[in-house]
Amino acid sequence: MKRGKAHSMLALGSAALLMAALAACDGNGSNEGKGGGSAGASPAGPRSSGASPAAAAGPLGMYDPPIEITTVRNLSDIVENNVLGVLKDENFADNRWTRLYLDRLGIKIKYNWVVKGNDTSEPYIQKVNVMLSSGDLPDIIPVNATQLKQLADSGQIEDMTDLYEKYASPDLKEILAEEGSGPFDSATFGGRLMAIPQTGSSIEQAQFVWIRTDWLDKLGLRPPTTTQDVLAISKAFAERDPDGNRKKDTYGLAVTKDLWGGSMGLEGFAAGYGAFPNIWLEDSAGKLAYGSVQPEMKKALLALQAMYKNGELDEEFGVKEGTKVSEVIASGKIGMEYGQQWNSIWPLQLNKNEEPNAQWRAFPIVSESGDPPKVPLKFSTTKFFAVRKGAPHPEAVIKLFNMHVEKNWGETQDSAYYYAPADAESVWQLSLVQPAPTKKNLELFRTLDEVRRTGDKPKLTGEAKAIQQKLDAYATGSKEGFALWGWERIYGPEGAEGVVDQYDKSHQFLFDKFEGAPTATMVERQTTLEKMQNEVFVRIILGAPIQEFDKFVQDWNKLGGEQITKEVNDYYASVKG
Repeated sequence: MKRGKAHSMLALGSAALLMAALAACDGNGSNEGKGGGSAGASPAGPRSSGASPAAAAGPLGMYDPPIEITTVRNLSDIVENNVLGVLKDENFADNRWTRLYLDRLGIKIKYNWVVKGNDTSEPYIQKVNVMLSSGDLPDIIPVNATQLKQLADSGQIEDMTDLYEKYASPDLKEILAEEGSGPFDSATFGGRLMAIPQTGSSIEQAQFVWIRTDWLDKLGLRPPTTTQDVLAISKAFAERDPDGNRKKDTYGLAVTKDLWGGSMGLEGFAAGYGAFPNIWLEDSAGKLAYGSVQPEMKKALLALQAMYKNGELDEEFGVKEGTKVSEVIASGKIGMEYGQQWNSIWPLQLNKNEEPNAQWRAFPIVSESGDPPKVPLKFSTTKFFAVRKGAPHPEAVIKLFNMHVEKNWGETQDSAYYYAPADAESVWQLSLVQPAPTKKNLELFRTLDEVRRTGDKPKLTGEAKAIQQKLDAYATGSKEGFALWGWERIYGPEGAEGVVDQYDKSHQFLFDKFEGAPTATMVERQTTLEKMQNEVFVRIILGAPIQEFDKFVQDWNKLGGEQITKEVNDYYASVKG
């Protein structure tokens, strides 16, 4: 399947429909929702005296009287600390996004429960699984791919096919189509769309090696160009007292017990050895093979084993999750980590807060040969919004998607208030649904980089203008500007998005080739196989013989991997045509 191929249900609506949708929104400027009306109070916006079927039917039409929809949610550290922690008169249940949805769509959101942590964290996933097993479902059900298949197979959710065609705005359809047909393939069962996929940006999963450049400078080291350089830097950071306290209490590389992920993950490290765990690759015969069980993984694991033996990794990494490792980074005891572009905001800003002279920079991942390595990108659509069978307003979730897109990138957008305002960070994360254009961050960087060359700041609009204001505030050196260091490390002249630009222009991206719904055996065995994989890999890093990898491969195949590989290739053959 070719990336970018349009799905039949993603055909864009006409310009007339877009204008009608905007009219239905009553879009009257960029200050909507700022009145501060409570999510539980009467809406502050204007209302008609009675229900208007035509308005309610539109992509941004308002329910009058308002409706209430129930759902569940996770509360991440970034939202709790970096967003709600600095906003006044806003909380998770009552904020600018819940007020906007109530005031402009007539939709009141009620959370049945909230779990702290990321939506991929074990406590959250377990809570959702318990909820699904109980059958006590909210109106809108945020789920991962496996949970979606279980709901679809059990007939507990609404068919969204016709509703999506009828209610999705042209802007939403365009944005959700940017990742190709894969996101919709993964939400389609028996030819019917059973949830709205929250498409992620594959390229934003690209990893970099984040390094403390103040430590590099102190030790007379240069940025890495090969994996051997990375190993040498790690060794120096662990042995040569980069923090100057005359104690051997620093580590070279941050690693967590989970091994993989957007922060402190090892995907970029493994790629340096030609190993691509957790994604499906096309082999020389045109078949798909799972990266985690390929022989290249041995080299990466042996390198990590040697680093651990030499004291370059935290001796307790095998039992520490990301939050605990972030505390070690904050304390100034780790000088390098692999992660995505947002890592400068978390966890690296924590270290900057403790040590104002600390400086981190994102560098491209490197290979053994020094040639530009492939940058692995796991299929990024991992979250889906299903609707409980029998929910009175199944189309409401689509309206939420429409409004999120409209206020950030539409005709009435106000990203300075709804996306990333100067007084907070990513307030877009307060929204229940969070669709976004696939290349928006890369294009923002390119726009800002052009402005740096031309000095033509007055022409900036929308999100680009909001981020430039953050960069300008940081440049003042003020206390308020200091808190924006993380943004400068993403979009500034040395920003991580500049590396994404390099990856893109050099054609380094390696996309996951499996984009379908979980296969039958994946649903049954994938979690067990992933747990086994990580347990074996951690044991090897801690010193177990590398032969355990070969036994792992045998066990993986025997316990379901071989059958999953067959099912994945059946899917791949069907979409390749």
